[in-house]
Amino acid sequence: MSSLAPEIAQQLKRDEHGLVCAVVQQHDSGEVLMVGWMDDEALHRTLTTGRATYWSRSRGEYWRKGDTSGHTQHVKSVALDCDGDVVLVRVDQVGAACHTGTRTCFEAGGDLGAVVGDAGQRP
Repeated sequence: MSSLAPEIAQQLKRDEHGLVCAVVQQHDSGEVLMVGWMDDEALHRTLTTGRATYWSRSRGEYWRKGDTSGHTQHVKSVALDCDGDVVLVRVDQVGAACHTGTRTCFEAGGDLGAVVGDAGQRP
């Protein structure tokens, strides 16, 4: 049973596994570092300990970022999106955010070559 405050828990729209997506951003630069998953208990731990905690879908257990790697995430703020199905976790990232050792999880995949839009041009 989770200790997540009921007023927060009732706002969450979880997937079929009881999870919400967590987008993780460097608090001062806005850099998107990674995406993780949280259940109520992981969110509670993140909100109350000052360190980001996630639910590992592959290992089936909680993991606090940096406990084994030393690459910690110190929480600066947590916000819920308008639909209640995504949390934005702003952190101070120490070391690499990605398990591959890169700063972000979006470096290895690389740019997909999207056409760059121009807000000044209207269809």
